[in-house]
Amino acid sequence: MRKLKVLLAVVCFAIAGIAGAQTLREGRDYTLLSPPQATEPGKIEVIEFFSYMCPHCAHFEPVLEPWVKALPKDVAFRRVPVVYRPQWEAPARLYYALETMNEAGRLHMAVFNAIHVDGSNLTTDDAVADWAAKNGLDRKKFTGVYNSFAVQSELLRAKQTTAAYRIDAVPSLVIAGKYRTPPENFTGSHEDLLKIANALIAKARSEQKR
Repeated sequence: MRKLKVLLAVVCFAIAGIAGAQTLREGRDYTLLSPPQATEPGKIEVIEFFSYMCPHCAHFEPVLEPWVKALPKDVAFRRVPVVYRPQWEAPARLYYALETMNEAGRLHMAVFNAIHVDGSNLTTDDAVADWAAKNGLDRKKFTGVYNSFAVQSELLRAKQTTAAYRIDAVPSLVIAGKYRTPPENFTGSHEDLLKIANALIAKARSEQKR
């Protein structure tokens, strides 16, 4: 009987995912990218386009983080920082420096808090280096990574990706290289946005099986 209940729960979850995918409406729940972008074969890619300078991204992160941790194994998640103006470049480089040093997990939310809670100005190289040092990173090592060719290349790639995906607002999620959510008129909550993302993941998964 217990095995039957588990099986029924799995079936109901699958049906719910399919139903969610079927009730999505283009223009209301997502924008279809044209042309679609190439993604990693065998994976459903989810990209979050964000900026540390964006207050909406800061509010979204505490909701997004547990969702990311619970994603199925066939979903590949990554972040791309956007640079809409010159002042956003230093925080974007900070993100890639933290990624390179394996410190993003510890300090990603801390950057948001520094800017939007503490009022720190992290728009210059010196300010970013000072902040990194205050948060336990060796200043010399951090500066070397921050100014490295690898980080500069990641930043250039981020700008190219933002342009290719036609991202004009953050936070934005793109699923499977072709479904961008939310459209500019989205008025739901962050939780609503992730429900749509789940449905789009289910939609992309069903399309892979065709």
